[in-house]
Amino acid sequence: MARLFFIFGIIFLFIFCYTPVRSNDQEGHITVDISNKGLDFLKDLLIEKAESSLLPLYLPKIENAVTIPIMGKVHMVLSNITVDRIDVISSNVRTSDNGIHIAVSGATANLSMNWKYSYSTSLVPIAVSDQGSATIGVESMEIGLILSLKNLQGSFKLSVLECGCNVKDILIKLDGGASWLYRGLVNAFEGTIISAVENAVSKKINDKIIKLDSVLQSLPKEVPITSIAALNITFLDDPKLSESSLDLEIDGLLSAKDETLVSNHYNKTLQPSFSCKEVDKMVGVSLHEDVLKSASTVYFEAKKMNWIVEYASDRYLLNTSVWRFIVLQLYKLYPDDDINLNISVSSLPTIKFGKQQIDATIPLDMVIDVSDAGEIIPVAGISMVISASIFAEILGNTVIGSVKLNDFSMSLDWSKIGDLHIRQVQLVISTVLKTVILPYVNGQLSKGHSLPVFHGYKLQDTQIVCVDSWIVFCSDVVSAKKFSLA
Repeated sequence: MARLFFIFGIIFLFIFCYTPVRSNDQEGHITVDISNKGLDFLKDLLIEKAESSLLPLYLPKIENAVTIPIMGKVHMVLSNITVDRIDVISSNVRTSDNGIHIAVSGATANLSMNWKYSYSTSLVPIAVSDQGSATIGVESMEIGLILSLKNLQGSFKLSVLECGCNVKDILIKLDGGASWLYRGLVNAFEGTIISAVENAVSKKINDKIIKLDSVLQSLPKEVPITSIAALNITFLDDPKLSESSLDLEIDGLLSAKDETLVSNHYNKTLQPSFSCKEVDKMVGVSLHEDVLKSASTVYFEAKKMNWIVEYASDRYLLNTSVWRFIVLQLYKLYPDDDINLNISVSSLPTIKFGKQQIDATIPLDMVIDVSDAGEIIPVAGISMVISASIFAEILGNTVIGSVKLNDFSMSLDWSKIGDLHIRQVQLVISTVLKTVILPYVNGQLSKGHSLPVFHGYKLQDTQIVCVDSWIVFCSDVVSAKKFSLA
Protein backbone atom coordinates (compact mmCIF):
# COMPACT_ATOMS: atom_id res chain seq x y z
CA MET A 1 0.00 0.00 0.00
CA ALA A 2 2.90 2.33 0.67
CA ARG A 3 4.10 1.48 -2.83
CA LEU A 4 0.69 2.44 -4.19
CA PHE A 5 0.71 5.89 -2.60
CA PHE A 6 4.35 6.30 -3.53
CA ILE A 7 3.64 5.34 -7.16
CA PHE A 8 0.88 7.94 -7.44
CA GLY A 9 3.05 10.61 -5.87
CA ILE A 10 6.24 9.92 -7.77
CA ILE A 11 4.45 9.61 -11.15
CA PHE A 12 2.80 12.94 -10.44
CA LEU A 13 6.22 14.51 -9.80
CA PHE A 14 7.83 12.88 -12.86
CA ILE A 15 5.02 13.90 -15.22
CA PHE A 16 5.41 17.52 -14.22
CA CYS A 17 9.16 17.44 -14.39
CA TYR A 18 9.23 16.14 -17.93
CA THR A 19 6.06 17.88 -19.57
CA PRO A 20 0.70 6.55 -31.95
CA VAL A 21 -0.74 9.67 -33.45
CA ARG A 22 -4.24 10.61 -32.42
CA SER A 23 -6.95 11.91 -34.70
CA ASN A 24 -7.48 15.65 -34.80
CA ASP A 25 -10.81 15.54 -32.97
CA GLN A 26 -9.12 14.61 -29.70
CA GLU A 27 -8.16 17.13 -27.11
CA GLY A 28 -4.93 17.12 -25.15
CA HIS A 29 -4.69 15.99 -21.55
CA ILE A 30 -1.68 18.27 -21.09
CA THR A 31 -1.78 21.85 -22.31
CA VAL A 32 1.07 24.35 -22.50
CA ASP A 33 0.31 28.06 -22.56
CA ILE A 34 3.18 30.41 -23.44
CA SER A 35 2.25 34.00 -22.60
CA ASN A 36 3.56 37.17 -24.24
CA LYS A 37 6.05 37.36 -21.39
CA GLY A 38 7.21 33.85 -22.26
CA LEU A 39 7.31 34.62 -25.98
CA ASP A 40 9.47 37.67 -25.30
CA PHE A 41 11.85 35.45 -23.36
CA LEU A 42 12.02 32.93 -26.22
CA LYS A 43 12.50 35.72 -28.73
CA ASP A 44 15.38 37.24 -26.75
CA LEU A 45 16.88 33.78 -26.36
CA LEU A 46 16.75 33.07 -30.10
CA ILE A 47 18.10 36.50 -31.01
CA GLU A 48 20.96 36.12 -28.54
CA LYS A 49 21.78 32.78 -30.13
CA ALA A 50 21.36 34.18 -33.65
CA GLU A 51 23.81 37.02 -32.98
CA SER A 52 26.55 34.44 -32.60
CA SER A 53 25.34 31.50 -34.69
CA LEU A 54 24.88 33.60 -37.82
CA LEU A 55 28.55 34.56 -37.63
CA PRO A 56 30.91 34.61 -39.31
CA LEU A 57 28.78 35.39 -42.34
CA TYR A 58 30.67 35.31 -45.63
CA LEU A 59 29.58 37.39 -48.61
CA PRO A 60 30.56 36.59 -52.21
CA LYS A 61 33.37 38.43 -53.99
CA ILE A 62 32.27 41.64 -55.71
CA GLU A 63 33.87 43.05 -58.87
CA ASN A 64 33.10 46.25 -60.70
CA ALA A 65 34.66 48.80 -63.05
CA VAL A 66 34.24 52.48 -62.36
CA THR A 67 35.36 55.51 -64.34
CA ILE A 68 37.51 57.93 -62.35
CA PRO A 69 38.26 61.41 -63.81
CA ILE A 70 41.77 61.64 -65.31
CA MET A 71 42.50 58.03 -64.38
CA GLY A 72 39.88 56.52 -66.62
CA LYS A 73 38.37 53.08 -66.01
CA VAL A 74 39.47 51.41 -62.77
CA HIS A 75 38.83 47.73 -62.13
CA MET A 76 37.99 47.11 -58.47
CA VAL A 77 37.59 43.84 -56.55
CA LEU A 78 36.25 43.31 -53.00
CA SER A 79 37.03 39.91 -51.49
CA ASN A 80 36.95 38.08 -48.14
CA ILE A 81 33.90 40.12 -47.19
CA THR A 82 32.91 38.89 -43.74
CA VAL A 83 30.24 39.98 -41.29
CA ASP A 84 31.90 39.43 -37.93
CA ARG A 85 29.54 41.20 -35.55
CA ILE A 86 25.79 41.82 -35.29
CA ASP A 87 24.21 43.77 -32.42
CA VAL A 88 20.44 43.85 -32.00
CA ILE A 89 19.25 47.07 -30.34
CA SER A 90 15.49 46.55 -30.32
CA SER A 91 13.13 43.68 -31.13
CA ASN A 92 9.58 42.53 -30.55
CA VAL A 93 7.41 39.47 -31.10
CA ARG A 94 3.70 39.02 -31.56
CA THR A 95 1.37 36.22 -32.55
CA SER A 96 -1.63 36.27 -34.81
CA ASP A 97 -3.67 33.94 -36.96
CA ASN A 98 -1.05 34.40 -39.67
CA GLY A 99 1.84 33.12 -37.56
CA ILE A 100 4.60 34.29 -35.26
CA HIS A 101 5.95 37.73 -36.13
CA ILE A 102 9.46 38.73 -35.06
CA ALA A 103 10.78 42.21 -35.87
CA VAL A 104 14.30 43.55 -35.28
CA SER A 105 15.02 47.26 -35.64
CA GLY A 106 18.06 49.47 -35.18
CA ALA A 107 20.51 46.59 -35.47
CA THR A 108 24.13 47.28 -36.35
CA ALA A 109 26.84 45.13 -37.89
CA ASN A 110 30.55 45.20 -38.64
CA LEU A 111 32.15 43.84 -41.82
CA SER A 112 35.76 43.36 -42.83
CA MET A 113 37.06 42.94 -46.38
CA ASN A 114 40.03 43.16 -48.69
CA TRP A 115 40.10 45.56 -51.64
CA LYS A 116 42.19 45.65 -54.79
CA TYR A 117 42.23 47.86 -57.87
CA SER A 118 44.13 48.17 -61.12
CA TYR A 119 44.09 50.59 -64.05
CA SER A 120 46.13 51.86 -66.93
CA THR A 121 45.96 55.02 -69.08
CA SER A 122 47.26 56.17 -72.43
CA LEU A 123 49.73 58.36 -70.55
CA VAL A 124 50.82 55.48 -68.31
CA PRO A 125 50.53 52.27 -70.37
CA ILE A 126 51.87 50.18 -67.50
CA ALA A 127 49.15 48.79 -65.20
CA VAL A 128 48.94 50.45 -61.82
CA SER A 129 47.50 48.47 -58.92
CA ASP A 130 47.18 48.54 -55.16
CA GLN A 131 45.45 46.54 -52.44
CA GLY A 132 44.55 46.76 -48.77
CA SER A 133 41.81 46.16 -46.24
CA ALA A 134 38.72 47.98 -45.08
CA THR A 135 35.97 47.86 -42.49
CA ILE A 136 32.31 48.57 -43.06
CA GLY A 137 29.84 49.67 -40.42
CA VAL A 138 26.20 48.77 -41.04
CA GLU A 139 23.74 51.17 -39.48
CA SER A 140 20.00 50.82 -38.87
CA MET A 141 19.52 47.27 -40.11
CA GLU A 142 15.95 45.96 -39.87
CA ILE A 143 14.88 42.32 -40.04
CA GLY A 144 11.34 41.01 -40.34
CA LEU A 145 10.39 37.35 -39.92
CA ILE A 146 7.04 35.56 -40.00
CA LEU A 147 7.07 31.91 -38.93
CA SER A 148 4.45 29.23 -39.39
CA LEU A 149 4.10 26.50 -36.75
CA LYS A 150 1.90 23.58 -37.81
CA ASN A 151 1.22 20.06 -36.60
CA LEU A 152 2.72 17.35 -38.78
CA GLN A 153 1.89 13.81 -37.61
CA GLY A 154 2.23 14.69 -33.96
CA SER A 155 5.35 16.86 -34.31
CA PHE A 156 5.74 20.52 -35.17
CA LYS A 157 6.61 21.80 -38.63
CA LEU A 158 8.35 25.17 -38.48
CA SER A 159 8.61 27.11 -41.73
CA VAL A 160 9.36 30.64 -42.90
CA LEU A 161 6.45 32.53 -44.42
CA GLU A 162 8.35 35.78 -44.88
CA CYS A 163 11.91 36.85 -44.16
CA GLY A 164 13.42 40.17 -45.12
CA CYS A 165 16.40 42.33 -44.23
CA ASN A 166 16.75 46.02 -44.94
CA VAL A 167 19.98 48.01 -44.50
CA LYS A 168 19.51 51.78 -44.51
CA ASP A 169 23.11 52.91 -44.54
CA ILE A 170 26.74 51.75 -44.42
CA LEU A 171 30.00 53.46 -43.55
CA ILE A 172 33.19 52.34 -45.33
CA LYS A 173 36.57 52.94 -43.68
CA LEU A 174 39.70 52.20 -45.72
CA ASP A 175 43.02 51.20 -44.23
CA GLY A 176 45.19 53.17 -46.66
CA GLY A 177 44.30 54.28 -50.17
CA ALA A 178 43.72 57.70 -51.69
CA SER A 179 40.58 59.80 -51.39
CA TRP A 180 39.59 59.06 -54.97
CA LEU A 181 39.61 55.34 -54.05
CA TYR A 182 37.15 55.94 -51.22
CA ARG A 183 34.80 57.87 -53.47
CA GLY A 184 35.13 55.22 -56.13
CA LEU A 185 34.37 52.42 -53.74
CA VAL A 186 31.31 54.19 -52.37
CA ASN A 187 29.99 55.02 -55.83
CA ALA A 188 30.69 51.58 -57.27
CA PHE A 189 29.90 49.25 -54.39
CA GLU A 190 27.65 50.84 -51.77
CA GLY A 191 24.40 49.52 -53.23
CA THR A 192 25.96 46.16 -54.07
CA ILE A 193 27.33 45.71 -50.53
CA ILE A 194 23.96 46.62 -49.00
CA SER A 195 22.18 44.09 -51.23
CA ALA A 196 24.79 41.42 -50.45
CA VAL A 197 24.35 41.93 -46.69
CA GLU A 198 20.56 41.84 -46.95
CA ASN A 199 20.55 38.67 -49.05
CA ALA A 200 23.17 36.90 -46.92
CA VAL A 201 21.39 37.64 -43.62
CA SER A 202 18.03 36.51 -45.00
CA LYS A 203 19.50 33.30 -46.41
CA LYS A 204 21.35 32.47 -43.19
CA ILE A 205 18.17 32.99 -41.14
CA ASN A 206 16.26 30.67 -43.49
CA ASP A 207 18.99 28.04 -43.15
CA LYS A 208 18.86 28.25 -39.35
CA ILE A 209 15.06 27.91 -39.31
CA ILE A 210 15.36 24.79 -41.46
CA LYS A 211 17.85 23.38 -38.96
CA LEU A 212 15.58 24.25 -36.04
CA ASP A 213 12.66 22.60 -37.85
CA SER A 214 14.76 19.45 -38.20
CA VAL A 215 15.35 19.46 -34.43
CA LEU A 216 11.60 19.80 -33.78
CA GLN A 217 10.82 16.97 -36.19
CA SER A 218 13.29 14.69 -34.42
CA LEU A 219 11.82 15.15 -30.94
CA PRO A 220 10.48 11.86 -29.51
CA LYS A 221 6.75 11.29 -29.23
CA GLU A 222 7.17 9.20 -26.09
CA VAL A 223 9.19 9.89 -22.94
CA PRO A 224 9.98 7.14 -20.39
CA ILE A 225 8.71 8.08 -16.93
CA THR A 226 9.57 4.92 -15.00
CA SER A 227 10.83 1.46 -15.89
CA ILE A 228 7.38 0.37 -17.06
CA ALA A 229 5.53 3.56 -18.02
CA ALA A 230 5.98 6.10 -20.81
CA LEU A 231 4.34 9.48 -21.38
CA ASN A 232 2.82 10.20 -24.78
CA ILE A 233 3.96 13.71 -25.78
CA THR A 234 2.40 13.69 -29.24
CA PHE A 235 1.18 17.18 -30.14
CA LEU A 236 -2.48 17.41 -31.11
CA ASP A 237 -3.75 19.88 -33.71
CA ASP A 238 -2.02 23.08 -34.70
CA PRO A 239 -0.84 25.50 -32.02
CA LYS A 240 -3.44 28.12 -31.16
CA LEU A 241 -2.08 31.58 -31.80
CA SER A 242 -3.67 34.69 -30.35
CA GLU A 243 -2.55 38.23 -29.61
CA SER A 244 -1.62 37.25 -26.05
CA SER A 245 -0.30 33.69 -26.15
CA LEU A 246 0.72 30.53 -27.96
CA ASP A 247 -1.18 27.44 -26.76
CA LEU A 248 -0.17 23.82 -27.34
CA GLU A 249 -2.05 20.60 -26.66
CA ILE A 250 -0.29 17.31 -25.88
CA ASP A 251 -1.84 13.85 -25.69
CA GLY A 252 -0.33 13.42 -22.24
CA LEU A 253 -1.58 9.93 -21.35
CA LEU A 254 0.65 7.18 -20.01
CA SER A 255 0.98 3.67 -21.39
CA ALA A 256 3.15 0.65 -20.79
CA LYS A 257 6.47 1.00 -22.58
CA ASP A 258 6.35 0.10 -26.28
CA GLU A 259 2.56 -0.13 -26.18
CA THR A 260 -0.06 2.24 -27.51
CA LEU A 261 -2.70 3.29 -25.02
CA VAL A 262 -6.25 3.12 -26.32
CA SER A 263 -7.70 6.22 -24.73
CA ASN A 264 -11.30 6.05 -25.95
CA HIS A 265 -12.56 5.49 -22.42
CA TYR A 266 -11.17 8.82 -21.30
CA ASN A 267 -13.58 11.72 -21.53
CA LYS A 268 -13.07 14.60 -23.90
CA THR A 269 -11.43 17.28 -21.80
CA LEU A 270 -12.32 20.92 -21.44
CA GLN A 271 -9.69 23.61 -21.21
CA PRO A 272 -8.70 24.57 -17.67
CA SER A 273 -10.59 27.60 -16.39
CA PHE A 274 -7.48 29.05 -14.73
CA SER A 275 -4.85 30.79 -16.83
CA CYS A 276 -1.29 31.60 -15.78
CA LYS A 277 -1.74 35.01 -17.38
CA GLU A 278 -3.66 35.87 -14.22
CA VAL A 279 -0.41 35.55 -12.21
CA ASP A 280 1.86 37.04 -14.91
CA LYS A 281 4.00 33.96 -15.59
CA MET A 282 5.89 33.02 -18.74
CA VAL A 283 4.50 29.53 -19.14
CA GLY A 284 1.65 27.44 -17.82
CA VAL A 285 1.48 23.63 -17.91
CA SER A 286 -1.91 22.07 -17.17
CA LEU A 287 -2.43 18.36 -16.41
CA HIS A 288 -5.87 16.78 -16.54
CA GLU A 289 -6.76 14.14 -13.96
CA ASP A 290 -6.94 11.59 -16.79
CA VAL A 291 -3.12 11.66 -16.87
CA LEU A 292 -2.94 10.10 -13.40
CA LYS A 293 -5.82 7.78 -14.26
CA SER A 294 -3.86 6.45 -17.21
CA ALA A 295 -0.85 6.00 -14.92
CA SER A 296 -2.89 3.98 -12.43
CA THR A 297 -4.17 1.81 -15.30
CA VAL A 298 -0.62 1.03 -16.44
CA TYR A 299 0.54 0.06 -12.96
CA PHE A 300 -2.62 -1.87 -12.15
CA GLU A 301 -2.41 -3.95 -15.33
CA ALA A 302 1.31 -4.52 -14.70
CA LYS A 303 0.39 -5.88 -11.23
CA LYS A 304 2.64 -3.35 -9.54
CA MET A 305 0.06 -2.10 -7.05
CA ASN A 306 0.85 -4.42 -4.17
CA TRP A 307 2.94 -4.38 -1.03
CA ILE A 308 3.77 -6.73 1.81
CA VAL A 309 3.88 -5.17 5.26
CA GLU A 310 6.20 -7.29 7.36
CA TYR A 311 7.76 -4.75 9.68
CA ALA A 312 6.41 -2.16 12.08
CA SER A 313 8.20 0.32 14.31
CA ASP A 314 6.63 -1.61 17.19
CA ARG A 315 7.76 -5.13 16.24
CA TYR A 316 5.05 -6.71 18.40
CA LEU A 317 2.31 -4.99 16.43
CA LEU A 318 2.66 -7.63 13.69
CA ASN A 319 2.84 -10.61 16.01
CA THR A 320 0.08 -13.03 17.02
CA SER A 321 0.81 -12.32 20.69
CA VAL A 322 -0.74 -8.86 20.25
CA TRP A 323 -3.57 -10.14 18.10
CA ARG A 324 -4.66 -12.66 20.77
CA PHE A 325 -6.86 -9.99 22.29
CA ILE A 326 -8.60 -9.58 18.94
CA VAL A 327 -8.51 -13.10 17.44
CA LEU A 328 -7.83 -15.61 20.18
CA GLN A 329 -8.04 -18.54 17.74
CA LEU A 330 -5.17 -17.05 15.73
CA TYR A 331 -2.92 -17.01 18.80
CA LYS A 332 -3.90 -20.55 19.80
CA LEU A 333 -3.03 -21.93 16.36
CA TYR A 334 0.11 -19.84 15.84
CA PRO A 335 1.48 -18.62 19.18
CA ASP A 336 4.08 -15.87 19.03
CA ASP A 337 4.40 -16.00 15.23
CA ASP A 338 5.03 -13.00 12.99
CA ILE A 339 2.25 -11.63 10.80
CA ASN A 340 2.55 -10.27 7.26
CA LEU A 341 -0.07 -8.10 5.58
CA ASN A 342 -0.23 -8.84 1.84
CA ILE A 343 -2.02 -5.85 0.33
CA SER A 344 -2.96 -5.34 -3.33
CA VAL A 345 -5.28 -3.08 -5.31
CA SER A 346 -8.39 -5.01 -6.30
CA SER A 347 -9.67 -2.62 -8.99
CA LEU A 348 -8.71 0.70 -10.55
CA PRO A 349 -8.55 3.58 -8.06
CA THR A 350 -10.82 6.58 -8.47
CA ILE A 351 -8.83 9.77 -8.91
CA LYS A 352 -10.19 13.30 -8.77
CA PHE A 353 -8.38 16.63 -8.73
CA GLY A 354 -9.95 18.63 -5.94
CA LYS A 355 -9.22 22.08 -4.57
CA GLN A 356 -5.45 22.25 -4.14
CA GLN A 357 -5.20 18.46 -3.76
CA ILE A 358 -5.57 15.14 -5.54
CA ASP A 359 -8.23 12.87 -4.01
CA ALA A 360 -7.98 9.11 -4.50
CA THR A 361 -10.31 6.28 -3.44
CA ILE A 362 -8.48 2.96 -3.54
CA PRO A 363 -10.14 -0.49 -3.24
CA LEU A 364 -7.79 -3.05 -1.68
CA ASP A 365 -7.60 -6.74 -0.85
CA MET A 366 -5.59 -7.64 2.22
CA VAL A 367 -4.55 -11.17 3.11
CA ILE A 368 -3.32 -11.79 6.66
CA ASP A 369 -0.41 -14.23 6.51
CA VAL A 370 1.29 -15.97 9.39
CA SER A 371 4.97 -16.90 9.22
CA ASP A 372 5.13 -20.26 10.99
CA ALA A 373 8.42 -22.20 10.99
CA GLY A 374 9.44 -20.53 7.71
CA GLU A 375 6.11 -21.26 6.01
CA ILE A 376 3.74 -18.44 4.96
CA ILE A 377 0.16 -19.43 5.81
CA PRO A 378 -2.83 -17.29 4.67
CA VAL A 379 -5.38 -17.16 7.51
CA ALA A 380 -7.87 -14.43 6.55
CA GLY A 381 -8.88 -12.15 3.69
CA ILE A 382 -10.24 -8.62 4.14
CA SER A 383 -11.54 -6.04 1.66
CA MET A 384 -10.67 -2.42 2.32
CA VAL A 385 -11.45 0.96 0.75
CA ILE A 386 -9.03 3.77 1.52
CA SER A 387 -9.67 7.44 0.87
CA ALA A 388 -6.59 9.67 0.75
CA SER A 389 -5.42 13.04 -0.53
CA ILE A 390 -2.12 13.87 -2.21
CA PHE A 391 -0.70 17.37 -1.88
CA ALA A 392 2.06 18.96 -3.94
CA GLU A 393 4.08 22.13 -3.49
CA ILE A 394 7.23 23.80 -4.74
CA LEU A 395 10.10 24.45 -2.35
CA GLY A 396 12.88 26.32 -4.06
CA ASN A 397 13.56 24.32 -7.21
CA THR A 398 12.05 21.05 -5.99
CA VAL A 399 8.56 19.56 -6.30
CA ILE A 400 7.61 17.71 -3.13
CA GLY A 401 4.49 15.83 -2.11
CA SER A 402 2.67 14.40 0.88
CA VAL A 403 -0.23 12.02 1.51
CA LYS A 404 -3.04 12.41 4.04
CA LEU A 405 -5.30 9.51 5.03
CA ASN A 406 -8.93 10.66 5.05
CA ASP A 407 -10.87 7.46 5.76
CA PHE A 408 -10.92 3.72 5.29
CA SER A 409 -13.40 0.88 5.77
CA MET A 410 -13.06 -2.90 6.03
CA SER A 411 -15.13 -6.04 5.58
CA LEU A 412 -14.28 -9.72 6.06
CA ASP A 413 -14.10 -11.87 2.91
CA TRP A 414 -13.01 -15.19 4.36
CA SER A 415 -11.35 -16.64 7.44
CA LYS A 416 -9.62 -19.86 8.52
CA ILE A 417 -9.44 -18.72 12.13
CA GLY A 418 -13.10 -18.18 12.95
CA ASP A 419 -15.00 -14.93 13.21
CA LEU A 420 -13.01 -11.71 13.43
CA HIS A 421 -13.96 -8.63 15.37
CA ILE A 422 -13.57 -6.45 12.31
CA ARG A 423 -13.70 -3.16 14.20
CA GLN A 424 -10.82 -4.23 16.41
CA VAL A 425 -8.87 -5.48 13.39
CA GLN A 426 -9.52 -2.12 11.75
CA LEU A 427 -8.04 -0.41 14.80
CA VAL A 428 -4.81 -2.42 14.42
CA ILE A 429 -4.64 -1.76 10.66
CA SER A 430 -5.21 1.94 11.32
CA THR A 431 -2.19 1.92 13.61
CA VAL A 432 -0.12 0.19 10.91
CA LEU A 433 -1.19 2.80 8.37
CA LYS A 434 -0.33 5.70 10.63
CA THR A 435 2.94 4.35 12.04
CA VAL A 436 4.38 2.37 9.11
CA ILE A 437 2.90 3.13 5.71
CA LEU A 438 2.21 6.87 5.71
CA PRO A 439 5.52 7.84 7.36
CA TYR A 440 7.38 5.79 4.75
CA VAL A 441 5.44 7.28 1.82
CA ASN A 442 5.69 10.85 3.06
CA GLY A 443 9.37 10.38 3.77
CA GLN A 444 9.94 9.37 0.16
CA LEU A 445 7.75 12.10 -1.33
CA SER A 446 9.32 14.77 0.88
CA LYS A 447 12.63 14.14 -0.89
CA GLY A 448 10.92 15.50 -3.97
CA HIS A 449 12.21 15.85 -7.49
CA SER A 450 14.20 18.76 -8.85
CA LEU A 451 12.53 20.85 -11.51
CA PRO A 452 14.08 20.09 -14.89
CA VAL A 453 16.91 22.03 -16.52
CA PHE A 454 16.48 22.18 -20.29
CA HIS A 455 19.43 23.32 -22.39
CA GLY A 456 20.71 25.39 -19.48
CA TYR A 457 17.41 26.98 -18.48
CA LYS A 458 15.24 26.18 -15.48
CA LEU A 459 11.85 27.03 -14.00
CA GLN A 460 11.61 29.67 -11.27
CA ASP A 461 8.92 30.87 -8.84
CA THR A 462 6.61 28.04 -9.86
CA GLN A 463 3.06 28.05 -8.51
CA ILE A 464 0.58 25.15 -8.37
CA VAL A 465 -3.18 25.59 -8.71
CA CYS A 466 -5.81 22.81 -8.69
CA VAL A 467 -9.11 23.67 -10.36
CA ASP A 468 -11.87 21.94 -12.35
CA SER A 469 -10.20 18.52 -12.83
CA TRP A 470 -6.92 20.18 -13.79
CA ILE A 471 -3.71 20.90 -11.96
CA VAL A 472 -1.95 23.97 -13.34
CA PHE A 473 1.73 24.84 -12.97
CA CYS A 474 2.62 28.48 -13.61
CA SER A 475 6.27 29.43 -13.85
CA ASP A 476 8.90 31.81 -15.10
CA VAL A 477 12.09 30.63 -16.82
CA VAL A 478 15.63 31.75 -15.98
CA SER A 479 19.11 30.91 -17.18
CA ALA A 480 20.95 28.13 -15.36
CA LYS A 481 23.96 28.19 -17.68
CA LYS A 482 24.88 29.30 -21.17
CA PHE A 483 22.33 28.21 -23.75
CA SER A 484 23.45 26.19 -26.77
CA LEU A 485 21.64 24.99 -29.88
CA ALA A 486 24.78 24.29 -31.88
